[in-house]
Amino acid sequence: MNKLEMTEAIMAAKIEKKASWADISQATGLSEIFVTSACLGQNSLEAEAAEKLGTFLGLGDDVVGCIQVYPMKATGVESVAKDPLIYRFFEIAYVYGGSLKEIIHEKFGDGIMSAIDFTMDVEKVEDPKGDRVKVVMNGKFLPYKKW
Repeated sequence: MNKLEMTEAIMAAKIEKKASWADISQATGLSEIFVTSACLGQNSLEAEAAEKLGTFLGLGDDVVGCIQVYPMKATGVESVAKDPLIYRFFEIAYVYGGSLKEIIHEKFGDGIMSAIDFTMDVEKVEDPKGDRVKVVMNGKFLPYKKW
């Protein structure tokens, strides 16, 4: 089983069970964003979380095993920014973009987050282990028009 087949099996089980990403997050004990990215093939789960996912969604051993395999992230990407700071935002989008899309659609419906009606704040969070960068993006939800 490859990561694409794994994701298809997980999505089918999620739909059949009528489970949300929040439900799956709670079942595995992991954050909603992280577990979604693993289900979409951009991260891996350790054995215990993979087993919990498999039990919750009724998945086979092939899926439970595949989600534990370290993924090849951002495959198919042709070009990225060379600046290390900007590159990290590309990396975030490649690894967690699918997760953000899934969760935004689940919570808001079919649409996008505006980058026009939008604010972003950057904060420094002091930490004895090394200061942290906190980025908060706040964009208006724009549903796709149905006609």
